Order: sequence, then structure tokens, then C-alpha cells
Amino acid sequence: MPGHNDPRNSHSDQTLQINFKEALNRVSQHPAMSYPDAAAPSSTIARTTETSSDASSMPKPPSLTLILAATPSLGIGKGGTLPWPQLKKEMGYFARVTKRVSSPSSAANGTSKVNAVLMGRKTWDSIPAKFRPLKDRLNIVITRNAEDFEKSLGGKSEVEGPLVATGIVDALSRLENKPEVDRIYVIGGASIYQTALELPQTKHVLLTNIRKEYECDTFFPVNLEESTVWRKASKEELETFTGEKVEDAGIEEQGVKFEFCLFERQ
Repeated sequence: MPGHNDPRNSHSDQTLQINFKEALNRVSQHPAMSYPDAAAPSSTIARTTETSSDASSMPKPPSLTLILAATPSLGIGKGGTLPWPQLKKEMGYFARVTKRVSSPSSAANGTSKVNAVLMGRKTWDSIPAKFRPLKDRLNIVITRNAEDFEKSLGGKSEVEGPLVATGIVDALSRLENKPEVDRIYVIGGASIYQTALELPQTKHVLLTNIRKEYECDTFFPVNLEESTVWRKASKEELETFTGEKVEDAGIEEQGVKFEFCLFERQ
């Protein structure tokens, strides 16, 4: 999970909360976008009903993957940073997974594929300026003050952006004309996670299970282990989804034991 010294901040954002019913209504108003990942979730949102002759070729909308680290009590941060020591192996895993695209590495239009990392405004602000936008990924920032935030940016990278949106559904609609976007990772903060969990587009959660309690003031809203909505995937499924080799016994670094997990919406 990101912190002030880690480009993966997961502390609470006071960003715009999207009404779930309104979100579904807005989604239905937009054409679907393709998810060109051969290793992507098998169950995606049904195609938008089309009456035109090329309906069968209409692309599907993307799915969302949440990625975070949490303690056994679901703590994800304190005071806008991480309560546990800096875990370089966990940070490296985050970077590799969020950068890795599916094969082939080019979209149908010939452009190179790139993943997107979606975050709230405070998560963006917590990333040290020298690290943002996060390299080799399209950065998407959710803020209710999109116009003011746009003005505050000194410039935008052609690949990394950031792309600015007023909500998650707004961001998805803006990605409709970006076929090069492969996977979309939601990286925080807490209110963005909460909103994403309410959307049917959210199919997977990549959780780093920190096996030690730390004092936290920000928490992930769902206990995935006890939820009937989420199924814990096998080690093989995790490795296929992430492209990472995962150790059976987990990892220990700086006296902190942790393991990488994948949960899939049932």
C-alpha cells in the first residue's frame, strides 16, 4: 500500500462518492470498451445491447482490480502513510504487477498497451513529486475539483498523464477511446476502494496480507476472507493473473511476514 515515501498510498480520500444507482445508470449510457487481456477475468459485464449490424464486434467494458496491503484487522494506513516498515519486496511486487500488460503487448490499433492506476486526489498528493505520475502506467486521478486540479498540473506526460475525472464511472467513460489501456488497478484511498467495491466492474482484489497488527486510522471496508461475495483464488490462479512466482510460505522482510493473495468476485 502506498505512503508518503511509497507511491502506493491507501489512506482515506475525501473524494467524490458516486451513488451506486446513479453509477449504473451512467454506465448504461456509454458504449462498452474492450478488455484485451487474455488472462483477464472470465466474467465481465454483459455487452451493451446494440441493434446495429456490427453489434457483435462491439467491445466489452473494462474490469477493475483493487490492489492494496492490509493488516489482519484490515488496517491500511495511519496519518496518511504506512504503519509498517518499508517493504521493498512488496513495493517491487506492486510495481511489476501494475506495469505488466497482457500478450500481445500492442493494441489492435498498433499502439503499445499500458495499464492504468486509478487513485483519489489525496493519494496523488501523497506521492513524492519526483515519482509522479507513476512511470509506465496511465495515472487517473479522481477529484471533485477536476478543473482546479487540471490547472495545478505543470504538464502532462503523453503516456502517464494524469487523466483527471470526477468519479470512477467518469474515468471509465474517458477510457472508451483508449484501446491501448489493458488492466485498470485501483490503488486508493479508502473512499475510492469503497466506491469501487460497489461497482459491478470490480472483479478482482489483489491483497497483500500483512500478518502483524499495526495501529491504523484507515481501514479497508470488506473482510474478503469472510465475505460470501469474494472467493480466495488458488496460488496457481494468483500466479497466472499477476505473472509472478509466489512463495508458498509467504515472505518475511524487516521482521514483517506477509503473503500475496488474489480474491475473485463470485
